[in-house]
Amino acid sequence: MLTFRYQGLGAASSGGTIQAEDRADAIRILARNGIVPISIEDATEPHGKPTRLGAAKKFSISARNRTGRPSMSRTDLTSFIREIATALEAGLPLMQSLRTARRQATGRALPVILDFLIDRVEAGIPLHQAAKEYGPPFDDMTVGMFRAADASGRNAEVLHQLADLLDRSVELRREVVGATVYPMIVAGLISISVVVLVTFVLPRLMAPITGQPGMILPFPTRVLLGLAAFITGWWWAIALTVVGLVIGWRNWIAQPKNRMLLDLTLLRIPILGVLLRDVAVARFTRTLGTLVSAGIPILQALRVVRDTLGNAAMMSAIDEVQERVMTGSSLADPLERSGFFPPLLIQIVNIGERSGRLEPMLMHAATAFDRQVNNSLKVFTKALPPILLIVMGLVAGFVLLGILLPLLELQSAIGG
Repeated sequence: MLTFRYQGLGAASSGGTIQAEDRADAIRILARNGIVPISIEDATEPHGKPTRLGAAKKFSISARNRTGRPSMSRTDLTSFIREIATALEAGLPLMQSLRTARRQATGRALPVILDFLIDRVEAGIPLHQAAKEYGPPFDDMTVGMFRAADASGRNAEVLHQLADLLDRSVELRREVVGATVYPMIVAGLISISVVVLVTFVLPRLMAPITGQPGMILPFPTRVLLGLAAFITGWWWAIALTVVGLVIGWRNWIAQPKNRMLLDLTLLRIPILGVLLRDVAVARFTRTLGTLVSAGIPILQALRVVRDTLGNAAMMSAIDEVQERVMTGSSLADPLERSGFFPPLLIQIVNIGERSGRLEPMLMHAATAFDRQVNNSLKVFTKALPPILLIVMGLVAGFVLLGILLPLLELQSAIGG
C-alpha cells in the first residue's frame, strides 16, 4: 500500500493523506467518500513531485511518430487511458481529468502528449480529433473509442472498455511471445553450436586423417569439410548475401500481393496456422464487440477491426464483409463465405443478429475464443520443442557421422 497526499473538493476537509494500491485506486476511494480530487501526490516522494502509479510507474518512449512527436508503448497507453477513465468515473470533467493527469505525468512522452491534448481540447476540439491529429500511439481503434465516448456521453465506461481491450491485446501478445521465445533460443543456440563445430572443430580433427595415403573420406565428412572451407573462405560474401536477402525480403513483403501470399501460406501451416487464426479471431471478436457496445456503427467498427487483425488474408476477408454489409447483407453470411472464421463464431453472430443481442453475444464469444487461444498456445508450445529437437537431432546426427565414419575407417585400415 502507498500513501498519497491529496487536495480535494466536496468534503469537510480540503486535503489530507490516504492509503491505496496506486493513484487510480486512491481516486476511486476518494470518490466513494464524496471527495473530488484536484491533485494527488505520492507522500513517499519529496513534496510536490508527481506520483507514480504503483511502485514503478513510468511512461517510456517506444517510438516516434511521423511528425516527430514522442510515442509510448501499448502498456503505457493502457495505463494512461485507465487513469483518465478512473478520474472521469470519480466525477471530474474531462478537462480537469487531463490536467490532473498532466500534473502527475512522468517520463518524456506522456507530458508532451497531454500538453497537446489539453491545448486542443481547450480550443474546443473533441478528444478523439485531438488524438487523431497527434498520431501514434493513438491508432484507429483508440480514436474510434474516443469518438464513441464523446458521442455516447458514457466517457468513463467506454474508456474503461478501451483499457480492458488494450490490456487483453498486450496480454495476448505476451502469451504468444512467451510461447515462442524459449524454443527459438534453444534452436539458435544449437545452430550456433553446429556452425562452430563444423567450422572450427571438424577441420582440425580431420587434418591428420586427410593426410593418410589412400584415405577416402566418407560423403558426410566431405560435405562438412566443403561447407567449412566455404564459410571460412567466403564469410564476407555470406554476410553480404544475408544483408541483401534481408533487404530484398523487406521490399518483397512490402508488396500487398506478396504479403497476402505469405499470410495465406502461414494460415495453411498445420499447427502454426491454427494458432495464428485463433489469435486473429479472438482479437476480432473482442474488438468488434467492444466497439459495437460503445455505440460505434457496425461498418465503422469493421473498418477499425480490420487493421487490428495483423493478417493480410483475413483483412481482405473483412473488406469483402464490409462490402456485403453495405449492400444489406447480414454479418454472418460473408464471414462464413470467407472461410477464415470458425463455425462457432458464425453461429454466434447469426444468433446475435436475429435476437438483437449482437454485442453481448460477441463478448461471450470473445471469452470462449480467448480460451481457445490458450489451448492453441499449449498445443503449439508442446509441439514445437519436439519438432525442433527432431530437426536439430538430424543435423547433429549428420555432423556426428561426418566425424565418426572416417575415424572408424581409419581404425579398420590400421587393424587390417
